[in-house]
Amino acid sequence: MSSDPWGRVDETGTVYVRTADGEQVVGSWQAGSPAEALAYFERKYEGIVVEIGLLERRVKTTDLSAKDATTAIEHLRTQVDEHHAVGDLDALRKRLDALVATVDSRREERKAQKAKQADEAKHAKEALVAEAEELAQSEQWRSAGERLRALVDTWKGLPRLDRKSDDELWHRFSHARSAFSKRRKAHFASLDAQREEARKVKEKLVVEAEALSGSTDWGATAARYRDLMTQWKAAGRAQREAEDELWNRFRGAQDVFFAARGEVFAERDAEQGENLKLKEELADEAEKLLPVRDLKAARAAFRGINERWEAIGHVPRDARPKVEGRMQAVERALQEAEEAEWRRTNPEARARAAGLTGQLQAAVDKLRGQIDAARASGNNARADKLARELEGRQALLDQALKGLEEFGG
Repeated sequence: MSSDPWGRVDETGTVYVRTADGEQVVGSWQAGSPAEALAYFERKYEGIVVEIGLLERRVKTTDLSAKDATTAIEHLRTQVDEHHAVGDLDALRKRLDALVATVDSRREERKAQKAKQADEAKHAKEALVAEAEELAQSEQWRSAGERLRALVDTWKGLPRLDRKSDDELWHRFSHARSAFSKRRKAHFASLDAQREEARKVKEKLVVEAEALSGSTDWGATAARYRDLMTQWKAAGRAQREAEDELWNRFRGAQDVFFAARGEVFAERDAEQGENLKLKEELADEAEKLLPVRDLKAARAAFRGINERWEAIGHVPRDARPKVEGRMQAVERALQEAEEAEWRRTNPEARARAAGLTGQLQAAVDKLRGQIDAARASGNNARADKLARELEGRQALLDQALKGLEEFGG
C-alpha cells in the first residue's frame, strides 16, 4: 500500500483522496505501482489547478461575461466533485467559491455600470432630441442642416436604450428632422418661385434697356435708366446663372448709351467752353459802355453786342449766372440812364416840378414875413414856432429845386 498527505492506494489498486468529508474513491490503478497511480492522479489535480488559475486571471483581467465564467466554474466544480484527482480538493472548492463571489460582484458592477451608461445614454439622447426640436424651427438652413446631420452621427454612436424609450426618443428625433426638411424644402421652393418671378421682371427690364441704348434723348433716357435700375434692385435676385447673364446685358445696354452720351457731352462741353470765352469778351466790351455819356450811342452799341451774344449759343451751366449777370448789370445801367433822361426831358414832369417849387417858395417867403412880424411885436414864442415850420418847408423847397435841376431848369 502507498500513500501521501492527500491520497492513498490500497492493496487492491483502489485510489482514494482525503477530503473534509472523509476519503473518497478516485479510481483504480492496475497498470503499475501505487506511487505511479498517485503521481498520475496528482497530475490530474495539477491540471485542474492550472485551469482554475487561468479562469481566475480571465475573470479579473478580461471582459469575460458572467454567463461564460459561471459555465466554466461549473465545469471545473464538476471535475473537483467527481474526485478524479488527488490533492487538496477542498482548497479548490474554496477557490471556485471565491471565484463565484468575484463573478457575482463583477456582474453587479457591470449591471450598475450598464444602468449608469443607459441613464447617461438616455440623457444624451434626450439632449439630442431637444436640440433637434429647436433646430427644426431654425431658418439657418445650411448650418442647422449640417448640425442635424452631426446629431444623427452622434445618435448612432450612443448605446440603445430599452425598446420603448429608444423608440419614443427616436420618433421625436426623426419627426424634428422631417419637420426641418419640410420647412427647408418649402422655403427653397418659395425662393425658387421668387427668383423665377425676378427673372421674368428683369428680362423685361433688359429688353427695355437694350431698346433705349441707341437713344439720343439724353436727359429723358438717363432718367429712365435710373428708374430701370430702381426697379432692378426692387425685383430681387434671380437664379445665379440667369442673374449674371441678365445683369451683363442690362449693364452692357447702359454702357452703350452712356458712352455715346459721354462723347456728345464732351464735344458739347468743349463747344460751350469756347462759347463762354466769346461771351466773356462781349461782357468786357459791354462794360466799357459805362458810365453812360452818350445814351443813344451806348444803346446802339449794346444792341449790337447783344445780337452777337444771342448768336453764340449755350455756355457751361455753372458759368452761366456770372457771365449773364455782367450783361444784365450793363442793361440795367442803360435803363436807369434812359429813365433819368426821360425825367429830365419830360415837359409835364418839368411843369409839375416848377409849380411845386413855386408853391414851396411862396410858402417859405410868407413864413419869413410872419416870423419878422412876430418878433417885431415881441411874440417870440410864435416866432420860434413859425421858425420850426420854416425849416421843414425849406427842406422840401431844397429837394424840389434839386429835382428841377435834373430837367435843366
